[in-house]
Amino acid sequence: ELNDLQDDLGTLASAQYRSGGIDPSLQLFLSADPDSYLDKASTLDQLSTKQAEGLQQIAEKKRTLNQQKAEAASKLDELDETRTELGKKKKEVQAKLGEAQKLLNSLTAAQRASLEAAENRANRSNERVDLGNDLPASSLAAAALSAAKTKLGSPYVYGATGPSSFDCSGLTSWAYAQAGAGIPRTSQSQANAGTRLSMSQLMPGDLVIFYGDLHHVGLYAGNGQVLHAPRTGTVVRYESINNMPFQFGVRI
Repeated sequence: ELNDLQDDLGTLASAQYRSGGIDPSLQLFLSADPDSYLDKASTLDQLSTKQAEGLQQIAEKKRTLNQQKAEAASKLDELDETRTELGKKKKEVQAKLGEAQKLLNSLTAAQRASLEAAENRANRSNERVDLGNDLPASSLAAAALSAAKTKLGSPYVYGATGPSSFDCSGLTSWAYAQAGAGIPRTSQSQANAGTRLSMSQLMPGDLVIFYGDLHHVGLYAGNGQVLHAPRTGTVVRYESINNMPFQFGVRI
């Protein structure tokens, strides 16, 4: 658009240059047909006005373009930072996976069977959980928790945000979205999305943040229970809040 405007203005300027740029009063004095000259002068005046408008448009376009360039440069810097951060996170995850695999390989067959049985019992225990009579923190929290309950039994898939599978923060962000509230995507960002709470202040629907690096989040369901998507190989389920290192709650 900027190039088109500049081309149009350049064409007009070239035409004026070819006319010789003689002083208007002298052109009128030399003209054999003053009426015709005055008509042309009126047209030239209109063209000058158009030129001025064109120059103003070009200036505005340039300002807009410069602003967009600056914004694009800023976005590229942010993307570079994000890419670097994701690279670090990937290495951390790979290291943790390596440690977990070593631990898993060290288990005896009996220990593996016991662990698998415990996971299966946890995945099947959703129907028998006593959530008590705690009141939700707000109608928003109640709606989010209610939405999350409809996903009990859905499989955990890393990076999934629903509607058929979830990771931990995918479940909480999906639940609040169903309630009409947008919250950040990751557990670390969700940790800063509202008012922080101690364990005694938790009410149903509040977010619950776990682990020192804040990498896990769930929804407080009441009576010491958390509704969450635990990890690969599990499903969305209830679990005691004491089974994981509690950090703090967050009220949206």
